[in-house]
Amino acid sequence: MAHGVAHAGEGRLADRAYSQIVEIINAKDLQIGDRLPSEPRLAEMFGMSRTVVREALVRLAADGITEARRGAGSYVMRRPSERLGAHMPMAELSATLGTYEVRFVLEAEACRLAALRRSPEQMETIQRAMEALRGALHSNGPAHEEDWVLHRSIFEATANPAFVAAFDHLEEGIYRILRAGVDISRARPPEAIGAMITEHEMVVEAIRAQDADAAALAMRWHLSQGRKRLMP
Repeated sequence: MAHGVAHAGEGRLADRAYSQIVEIINAKDLQIGDRLPSEPRLAEMFGMSRTVVREALVRLAADGITEARRGAGSYVMRRPSERLGAHMPMAELSATLGTYEVRFVLEAEACRLAALRRSPEQMETIQRAMEALRGALHSNGPAHEEDWVLHRSIFEATANPAFVAAFDHLEEGIYRILRAGVDISRARPPEAIGAMITEHEMVVEAIRAQDADAAALAMRWHLSQGRKRLMP
């Protein structure tokens, strides 16, 4: 038990280190290819162990924000959009982006099962949700609710309540990401919103065709692009 508590504490410290490194990138206006302070220097700055800082750097690399180069330290690969701060505290950025790792597994398999099991009525529900999302994205209003409904309708088509329950458990983090993704994309050229629509349509069409592998692949592509959209 004590070991578990200690591990959880280190995890929370790593979340803090993650957000503080992101703040360094933004505050110092570090650009792509710029080198971060060394691991020992970061540990000294944060008053944390090198183990905790190392874990934060591993997570940052997994999220595509930094890259570790053997013997040369860590370098900036992407800068998180400053607009993210309007949708989530930077202290929670690590945990929120961490939901993507779960979603890659969960949603890809949900799409696979939905393609195999969906009923004609469920397909109609998915299609209506797609049309609602398309309309919301083309408007100037919020679109996160329509986005959530489409994704959840796919989970319902798995005919497995456990999948729906697992997805609902991630609701808070996913809602933050959906809001941020739309907001950031609307600040960019129109092609950004067009790409979001196309990605969803690819998922829906694969489920309609009952092509399980294509549905899973389309969802993984959509999620990978969605994570990239959170960067400038």
